[in-house]
Amino acid sequence: MTRSPGGYVPLAATACLAAVAGLAFQRVFGLAPVVPVAAVAAAVPTLLCGLLSGPREKGPWPLWISLVLTVIAWAATVSLTVLRPALGDGTLPRTLREGVLGSWKAILTTLLPAPAEPELLVLVSVVVWLAAFASAELALRTRLRAAPAVPALGAWAVALLLGVDGPGSNLPLAAATVVLVAVLVLLRADGPDTGLAWRPLAAGVPVAAVLGALAFAAGPLVPVGAAPYDPRERVQAPPPQQRDGVSPLDRVGGWLLAPGQVMFTVAAPRAGAERLAVLDRFDGVTWSSTARFVPTGSRVPEGPKPDGSRETAQRITIRDLDGVWVPAPDRPRRVDGLPVVVDPGSGALAAGEPLRPGQAYRVESVVPEWTAGDLAGAGVAADAEAKAARELPWGPGAKEPPVQLAEFRGFAQAATRGAATPLQKATMLADYLKVYAKYDVTAAPGHGYRQIDYFLGEGRRGTPEHFATAYALLARTLGLPSRVVVGFEGGRREGGAVQVRSGDVTVWPEVKFDRLGWIRFNPLPDSGRPGKGNEGVAAGETEQKLEQAQKNAASQQRDPGPDKTARQQSQKAAPAESSPTPWWVFASIAVGALVVGYLCAVLLAPVLRRRRRRAGPPAARVIGAWHQALDHLADVGLSTARTLTAHEVARFGASSVGEDARGHLGPLADLVDHSRFAASRPGPRAADRAWHHTDELGRLVTAKAGRLRRLRRRLHPRSLRDRRAVRPRAR
Repeated sequence: MTRSPGGYVPLAATACLAAVAGLAFQRVFGLAPVVPVAAVAAAVPTLLCGLLSGPREKGPWPLWISLVLTVIAWAATVSLTVLRPALGDGTLPRTLREGVLGSWKAILTTLLPAPAEPELLVLVSVVVWLAAFASAELALRTRLRAAPAVPALGAWAVALLLGVDGPGSNLPLAAATVVLVAVLVLLRADGPDTGLAWRPLAAGVPVAAVLGALAFAAGPLVPVGAAPYDPRERVQAPPPQQRDGVSPLDRVGGWLLAPGQVMFTVAAPRAGAERLAVLDRFDGVTWSSTARFVPTGSRVPEGPKPDGSRETAQRITIRDLDGVWVPAPDRPRRVDGLPVVVDPGSGALAAGEPLRPGQAYRVESVVPEWTAGDLAGAGVAADAEAKAARELPWGPGAKEPPVQLAEFRGFAQAATRGAATPLQKATMLADYLKVYAKYDVTAAPGHGYRQIDYFLGEGRRGTPEHFATAYALLARTLGLPSRVVVGFEGGRREGGAVQVRSGDVTVWPEVKFDRLGWIRFNPLPDSGRPGKGNEGVAAGETEQKLEQAQKNAASQQRDPGPDKTARQQSQKAAPAESSPTPWWVFASIAVGALVVGYLCAVLLAPVLRRRRRRAGPPAARVIGAWHQALDHLADVGLSTARTLTAHEVARFGASSVGEDARGHLGPLADLVDHSRFAASRPGPRAADRAWHHTDELGRLVTAKAGRLRRLRRRLHPRSLRDRRAVRPRAR
């Protein structure tokens, strides 16, 4: 079977469709790693299918041969491109197996963008290669116009599912897909082997481009009433892991007794608190973390959004800090230079291996700056995390509650007497502890029930470990969900960086409020504030603003003042943000879609009708040329020709268009009569002559009627009807 060159033209469209579907994985890995993988995986199988369908005495190769060869070609190509780094380690078979079978689960349990590792990029290569191979085979072996686009749309579906919640947008790629599908349908309108693939592009590609532009423009305006389906919710996350043998909370006392050890340096114009570990589970003896760490390429999910925040970028260099906990401001958004895992809930970072001196990384964070307006009226959170953060266990092996719990509850109620709201309780408890006990780095470490009972009863001296853990336990007796955080605050500026030392370690409690998330409180006396007095470092500026905002909000709740009405009105107006989309938005979109659909129909109908008339055997093409000529004559008013012969139509048409039209209408009428009534059938040359006369007639009609008049007629609904009414009859 011999295939004309035009039969291969649709392969370019199928390859582009597969490549664009591969680029949709940019929300999973980022654009740069995906481009070469998608380009190779789309081009190679398309070229292979084109070669296997070339001239051959017995026709194209069987499909099973193409399938076997494409599998071999994929294995060779992916080994030399995507998996080339694995060849040197002798792990190619394992990498292929893990990449093909396990990469999807690894991606679904990784925060996006996922690291561009060979074992994960294999999935992109497989999906795009299969889509390109299937699209090319459908284009070469079937006459269904849109069928070759289906495999690429399947690859799109995989990319969309894996890329939910990923950074960036696939809207431009979706618009390009709309254009390519329209081009593919136009290219295949005459069938794969007619050789006419390029003829409709002059009119069809502009229309396809308009469709793509409309899809791109309308995408952001389409209202979505529900969150997209996220397959990550169906995949079990890794279980909680003990990231370090010794909790950072247990090291606080030792670090404070040796305060001169440089833990890490921070290169940033502004210093602040560096969070190390978030501990939210208490078993009666010690605090630990329930974080579910997952891998991440670099991104960290964002937390609750306050009205105000500041962005900060820091370059942190590790010195003497050991363990796996990675310091960063709260809340980090991106980490580069150090492979980390992250807890999506708290934003805490950890390294896969213990930190080493000299390791450096860059962290970008968005530090919330809460105001009194944000905190006023905040209620206690009631989700599952908050419920767990209110638990007060009896202790390991205990069969009855410890006697200290009743004492702690009485202490907390006395400290917050007069408080009416959760924020007032949290603020008053912190203020009470500040003056109740003294800061002393020599206090014995420990934060179990017995140690806190001694700290609140006899000792009344302690380190940040005691103040923070005592606050967290007392807050839980009041029904406030609480946790403790270990970090560093302050430091000493040396040159262009801040040296954070072991003496700058601190611990603070946090309480979770509805809509706000975890809010830090400071029960530590001013004498124990880390970094106080260090020249050149504004230690805790954001934290001091937060503390003042908490006091202002608590005082406003006790004494609303003259602006109470304004705050109430603003709180009542807040739910309007979540009000349903107005009906006129949907109506406008529906009207716009109808208008666009009508314009596309009336503009595409003549093009598709002409293509259909030019297809088929010579006799059908001659009749098609006659019908096309009748469409031209209708533009000059000759629309009542149902009972006329072909030569009568030619005579009336010449009088309407001009004498120049007689030289084309007359021969065309002869060809039509010969086609309908002669014993012999017309040949291909007769069909070509008929279409030549029709095309020349169209130019004459355009010159006579004008392009504007022809456009107005095309926009009329009558243009959607196929003009088959005039049938040449015998003279």
